[in-house]
Amino acid sequence: MADNTGFASGRLLVVAFEGWNDAGEAASNAVRTLEEQLELSPIARVDPEDYFDYQFNRPTISLDDDGNRVLEWPGVTMYGPTDPDATAFVPLAADAELAVTGDNGSNVYLLIGTEPSRGWKTFVAEILESIDANGITSIVFLGSMLADVPHTRPISVFVSSENAGVRDELSIERSTYEGPVGILSALGDAADKAGIPTLSIWASVPHYVHNAPSPKATLALIDKLEEIIDVVIPRGDLVDEAAAWETGIDALASDDDDMTSYIEQLEQARDTVDSPEASGEAIAHEFEKYLRREDGKPDSGGKAGGS
Repeated sequence: MADNTGFASGRLLVVAFEGWNDAGEAASNAVRTLEEQLELSPIARVDPEDYFDYQFNRPTISLDDDGNRVLEWPGVTMYGPTDPDATAFVPLAADAELAVTGDNGSNVYLLIGTEPSRGWKTFVAEILESIDANGITSIVFLGSMLADVPHTRPISVFVSSENAGVRDELSIERSTYEGPVGILSALGDAADKAGIPTLSIWASVPHYVHNAPSPKATLALIDKLEEIIDVVIPRGDLVDEAAAWETGIDALASDDDDMTSYIEQLEQARDTVDSPEASGEAIAHEFEKYLRREDGKPDSGGKAGGS
């Protein structure tokens, strides 16, 4: 748990990007849930012209509440507490339905948007400037990956940090992943080199339902984040949505014998790993399998490389 001198004792930035690091939209939806629950306002935006290939990340058009057609461009936005004095720390629960527990006095900031398609080094430098300007002292990266996991069991969540002090404080591990990475890794590497402690929280999304948002994985990320920063985060409709998601997959599987059989195999494998007799090596092996998935294909590259 956090304390006045720990990882989450200052200004905390929670980060997620849509795209490669965001299976089932679990990570981005977790940050959007925080945005909905907290009194936050946009405090910085990147210029999409510098970082996005619009043939890869196309702008979208939609109707607003007044029936007007609105063109929306891909981008990245940082949100901060709605306080006019940028130099003053804002109590986490001020003007927001967020209950603070323990001695946590953190200020929560958010960074959310689409993973850029070019100019990553310049992009990271620009984000670090905003981090420095807002006095942010620690960063949590949220990600989600496709994995061989059953939807019927609790979502597997893996927490890691490159910072030895953070690992000691929170009793977490250092990632051993090697392979392709996402923008989270690039930003995390730069932050660590700048002396800003970071940690990553990754949720495993069943690869056989990768085309739909996974509220159960979003809920698992929020649960773990809540534990680490020592606050109570309102869930809104997320609990009901997660239950409906699981029920819907149950209904689909009941009409497909092959899918039912496959899910049963995943359940057996998961129950073996979760059993009291499971060794640390067996558990590490399962996580390594998760980390080496890409787009639902076994051992093909590693979504969680964006940690």
